[in-house]
Formats: sequence, C-alpha cells, structure tokens
Amino acid sequence: MTLPDIPLSPAGADRTFQVDLRGLVDLLSHHLYSSPRVYLRELMQNAVDALTARRRLEPAAPADAFGIRLYADGSVVRVEDDGVGLTEGDVHTFLATIGRSSKRAEKIAEQRADFIGQFGIGLLSCFLVADEIHVLSRSAATPDAPAVEWRGRGDGSYTVRTLPASARPRPGTTVTLTPRADAGEWTRPAQVHALARHFGSLLRHPVTFDDGTGGPGAPVNPEPAPWARTYPTPGARSRALAAYGAEVFGFTPLDTIELDLPAVGLKGIACVLPEAVPAGRRHGHRVHVKGMLLSEQAEEILPEWAFFVRCVVDAESLRPTASRESLYEDDTLAAVRDALAERLRAWMARAAASDPDLLARFLQAHHLAVKSLAVHDDEILRMLLPWLPFETTDGHSTLDEFARTHRTVLVTSSVEEFRQVAAIASAAGLGVVNGGYTYDRELVHRLPEIRPEVSVADLDPATLTAHLDPVDRETELAAAAYLALARDALAVFDCDVALRTFQPASAPALLMDSREARHERTRSQLAREQEGGVWGDILGALRQEAPRAQLILNQLNPLVRTAVAIDEPELARTSAEALYGQAAMLSRRPLRPAESSLINRSFLDLLAHALRKDS
Repeated sequence: MTLPDIPLSPAGADRTFQVDLRGLVDLLSHHLYSSPRVYLRELMQNAVDALTARRRLEPAAPADAFGIRLYADGSVVRVEDDGVGLTEGDVHTFLATIGRSSKRAEKIAEQRADFIGQFGIGLLSCFLVADEIHVLSRSAATPDAPAVEWRGRGDGSYTVRTLPASARPRPGTTVTLTPRADAGEWTRPAQVHALARHFGSLLRHPVTFDDGTGGPGAPVNPEPAPWARTYPTPGARSRALAAYGAEVFGFTPLDTIELDLPAVGLKGIACVLPEAVPAGRRHGHRVHVKGMLLSEQAEEILPEWAFFVRCVVDAESLRPTASRESLYEDDTLAAVRDALAERLRAWMARAAASDPDLLARFLQAHHLAVKSLAVHDDEILRMLLPWLPFETTDGHSTLDEFARTHRTVLVTSSVEEFRQVAAIASAAGLGVVNGGYTYDRELVHRLPEIRPEVSVADLDPATLTAHLDPVDRETELAAAAYLALARDALAVFDCDVALRTFQPASAPALLMDSREARHERTRSQLAREQEGGVWGDILGALRQEAPRAQLILNQLNPLVRTAVAIDEPELARTSAEALYGQAAMLSRRPLRPAESSLINRSFLDLLAHALRKDS
C-alpha cells in the first residue's frame, strides 16, 4: 500500500491538534459524569450562575425578582431563568467552544467565586439524555440585543440564528431538551421534580416546577436551609436540626453539632451517629456549594477519625472538580477540614464538661473513634481518657474507676495474653488491662500523664508467676517424678512445667506463652531445619534465645492433685498432655496442628485407659 504524500512543516513549526469533536463530546458527556441524572443539576447550575450575573447588573432589584422555572411533561424538559442571558457574540464564543466558560468573561472572571461552575462544559451533560440541545437567550447586559437561538447536536455540529425580540420578551435563557427514548427514567415529570428537589432544595433563588397539567408551579425550595431559619427557642432549633438530619440521613442523631465557618461561608450540621461503625469506615457527607448539591459522598470534608458523624453543609468558597461531583483538594479544603475537626473537638469538650449522660452514650457507641483521636491529640487525651472504657480484670471499666483501686496498672500486649491471665490475676489482686485492642495499650501507658499517682507497666509473665504461691517442700518432692515426665512429654512444645497454688481453685492450669515467644521458637526451629543454607543463615542471624512456654499446674485443683499422684509413666504423660491441651484451649488462642493432634490423642488414650481398667 502506497501512503499519500503528506506535506511536512518546517522543522520546529507549531502544529494544531486534530480533534474528533464527536468523540470529544461523547467522552465528556458520557464519561465525565457518574450518572445521567446530573444533566438537570448542570442546567440548574448554569441558571443560578446566570442569575448571579444578572444580580450584579441590577443590585437594587427585589430579592424574588429573578428565578428559575422548570417544565417537564414527558415529551420535553425545559429550564428557564431570568439571568443575564447571551448575545449572539456570546453564543459563538461560549456555547460553541468546549472548555470556555461565560463565567470567565472580563469583569465577571475577576469575581468568579460567586459562581458555582468554573469549567464551561456542563451543557455537554445534556447529551446524556438528548441528541440535541436548544438554547433561546436574550441578553440583559445589552437591552436592544435580539434574541438568539442556538442548536447544538451530539455529532459536534451547531447552528445559530437571531430572532426578533418578541421571541423572548424578557432577558434570560431557556434550554429545551427533547429526550431520547432510552432516557425516560431521568426525564419523566415526577423524576425531574424529584431531581430538582434533590439538587436544589437549598438554592437561594426561587425555583418552581410545572408538570404541564395546568396547575400552578410547585416550589422546589420553599424554605431556606434549616440553619438559616429563626426559631422561638434554642430547644426548638435543636429539635428542628435533628429532624432535618433524620430526614436527610435516615437515622435519629444522638446529637447535632452546628457548623459555622464564616471565613469560607460554610454553614451546616454534623449528625452524631447513634450506633458504632466499623473502624476506618468513612461515611460520605452531603456538600452543597452555594446551595447546589455537589456530592452525597464527600469523604474529604472531615478527617479520617471523624467517622462517628455525618455532615450536611453548604459552602461558598469550596472548589468543585471538573465533574462537579466532588471537591478539589487545595489549601482551602485542608483548612476547612482542620476547622471542622476543631468544632468536633469542642463539642466533645462541652459534653465532657456539662452533659456527662450524653458523653457516656457517645463513648459507649464511639469509643474507638475517640481512642484513635486521643492517641494523637493531647487535649482530647487529657479530657477524655479517664472516661474511655477498657476491658480489665475488674470487668469493663473506665481508667478513672480502675485507677482508684489499682495504683499499679499492668497492660497485656495481646487479647489472648489477657484471656490467659485474667482470672488468675484478678484472684491475685493484680490490676490488668487488656492492651490487645487497637490503641488501648498505647493509651493506658499515657495514664500517668493525667494520674501521676498511678504507675503503668507491661505485664511480664514473671510478674504474674511471682504472685502465685509456691507449694511446700514435701509436696514438691512428691510431685517431682510426675513433673519430670510432664516436662519430657511437653518438650516438643518447648514448654516447662511448674507446680504452684493459686486462685481460683477451679483452674487446673495456666499456660504462659506469648505470641512473640511462639514466633521466636518457630523461627529458631526453621533455622535449625535450614542449617547451612542461605535462608538458614538469615534466620540464624535473627535468632534470639527462644523463651520457653510455661505450664503452671494448680495444686489446689482436685484434677491436678490426682494427676501428680499417678505412678504409671504412660498415664502420667497422657494426663500432662491433656492438662496442656485444656490450658491451651482455655487461652482461646489459635491452636497449632500439633496441639490439636495432642488434644485428640490424649483424650483417646485416657478413654482407652479407662476402658481397660473397667474390663
């Protein structure tokens, strides 16, 4: 195949991109937006921006002089505004140039923060539901200008013509869409009305909807935002805000927190969730920009630790992204996030100081969120650490209550370690806190910062063993043979065996074996198996003196007293294995395959011994 000769430009000459307009329209209108429903939001947004520009031209006009009217009868969707309108030159400049916004025009661009949109491509979203967009506009800035009609098509073509002023007697713009057959879901009258309320319920300009049945237009936003209204009493205001939160989010808030940041024109409420949520799960928040709903899932408005609230806010100075469905991450958003975090901290401080019942209900549901905050926030730590619940040997208790009876607080490093020692430590009078849950160990170690009279230390097996009473010399000598057999039987688990007396007497044995010790023994075993290889050298370099597990038998327990008196070696070994297996299960840690096998084997051996004895 012979390629045609293509004239070459001189070296270094500028070239112009070749754009497939049909493909670009398809890309922007079908892939920039998350759902076809946003077409109505974009049309309403353009109308609001046009009204804002009109208000600049006529600042003395009455507040309700300019508005937006929506119409949908099943065959067409129409959005009409009393905004600034467009001249023929504006139409050619702005509607026919993708990416250029009329809001960037001279003088208007200097104060672009007054406008919701910043990108000038929102009109393309109409191609999600229609193949043609019809725009009829008349400029308020040029009173004698004629009406202008623009028709844009999805293939990238458009036509423009001027019409007599009578075609649109008043300044403003009307956008009309004839929906495609596959767009009925989004263009039915009831759906258009619902979308208008969804996106525009907090708009500051009057918006009405007409379904073509001949009745009066229904107001889309009949009342201002609930935080902008006046109420007879603070209690009435609080109840109204809670009712609004319940309507928006579908739950009755534990409390509502008013949010007001005048520097960025932000107002709204944070609704405290009445129930706990999984750690790290972040709920989306409803963010309006100048009254128009931007997103229902804006996670970035609050820090990650604030997953115990859901917010609905309306802001003036936050920047939307190009699709206008999320917020642009910039310094302003970061400052807003920090300021809202301070409002949440202030609410917790007020609850701690003046409403202990509310604080208790809040912490019962959201203690994990508060713990995550307290780890990094000294103010919250000092204020709320004494109130936070922890699992202790005295049951679930606050650290304040626990410290009243235990001047020395011991902390376990894992949940399984706590479960191993809780009953025995409690009987011995030791105060132990379960430090195995997220944040708990780190927070308990900071208790002396608030209660200097309290000391905190990690629980060491030797500490607990020291509180177990030794048996008398005669009893230990009598049990020596059994203990030697038990140590030999359990050597495969690197487990030593000792005999002590401790409460409760119902506990036959205590298995002291930390997760770190088990990992070190596993690493040592792998090093021995891989001795001489590269992997063995690496493991050998990491190897430390592997701490042994310890099975402490309780001489006060009848089962142990019976076991240590056994003089038959095989039965003694089997009983020691059974006691080890029982202690391992009571620790509620995961059993290794060898331990599961030992438990089954010792049970079968004891059963076989009993059957032989009976026969």
